[in-house]
Amino acid sequence: MAIRIIVDAHEDIAWAGLALGRDYLRSAWETRRLEEGTEVVRRNGQCMLGLPEWLAGRIALICGSIFVAPRTAEVGGWDPQSYADAEEAFRRACEQMDYYERLAERSERIGLVGSQADLEGVLASWDSDSPQVGILPALEGADPIRRPEDVEYWWKRGVRLVGLAWAAGSRYAGGNRAPGPLTDAGRALLEVLAESGMIMDVSHLAEEAFWEIIDRYEGPIVATHANPRARVPGPRQLSDRMIRALAARDGVVGVVPYNRFLVPEWSPADGKAAATLQDVAAAIDHVCQVVGDADHVGLGSDFDGGFGAEAAPLGIDTVADLPKIADALAERGFTESDIAAVMAENWLRVLRAALP
Repeated sequence: MAIRIIVDAHEDIAWAGLALGRDYLRSAWETRRLEEGTEVVRRNGQCMLGLPEWLAGRIALICGSIFVAPRTAEVGGWDPQSYADAEEAFRRACEQMDYYERLAERSERIGLVGSQADLEGVLASWDSDSPQVGILPALEGADPIRRPEDVEYWWKRGVRLVGLAWAAGSRYAGGNRAPGPLTDAGRALLEVLAESGMIMDVSHLAEEAFWEIIDRYEGPIVATHANPRARVPGPRQLSDRMIRALAARDGVVGVVPYNRFLVPEWSPADGKAAATLQDVAAAIDHVCQVVGDADHVGLGSDFDGGFGAEAAPLGIDTVADLPKIADALAERGFTESDIAAVMAENWLRVLRAALP
């Protein structure tokens, strides 16, 4: 079916641009040609993002992550965007914000979104001959916030969405690989984030920290890229109870079209054939069944964030293929209005309410 626009709530554009050297104004296919046989492909997979593919897939708005990982034995020395302390996390995150600003300066087809006016301008462009891809910057992990006063800095630079921790946890909260509650610093930071108007992203939080945020955070709460635990068990996914709690706050769950999150026991050796577009639709449908409507689920692809096309469902080679998910939803009996909600309108509802 025809889709007017799509909102993708999580792409790791700046990290991959800087850590992997990818230029996202060129086609994903050209990047693949240049990277063929390199360590980048062996470690991070084939590129799935690029301006031509965003336009072809009608990806009108992206939450572009600002992602920096703590420097550990796992990350090692290969990731130039990793950090040893809060000061280095801040510097690396600033580099990534600079990257987004340079993308917008280099192409009139890219626009940064920090306000309702920015958002509506990008959306209106899709009724013209020169559609624009909007990028809304989002901190994936809060260690670049060195102290509460930094929240104002990041707000002024255009960040509108913050997750307190990535998988490995942070100074503020436990993550899905490092369980734990909010720390005292995390509890103090919540108040400042709520006052600023930031949207809270709970995608990578440990469950204990998740429930503290549900109880304590007064601002909007979403999960930009997280799948149902009922379909693939594990702490990275959301339980049905967690999904219902997000819906009760009018939040949205961004389903990730990644085989590991769609098919239990998947491994890279299984390749693309392990999952299908119907598996993506089934994960979306599960959220709908749990909350009783199609108003609290969307897409959060996580593309180029540590996996590539080899680990995406059959039928998805680049971000330009995301409209195929709409067809899979139609095959499951979703109405046109519900499909439009999943593909874009649910995220737009949250952003229109939250943006200044």
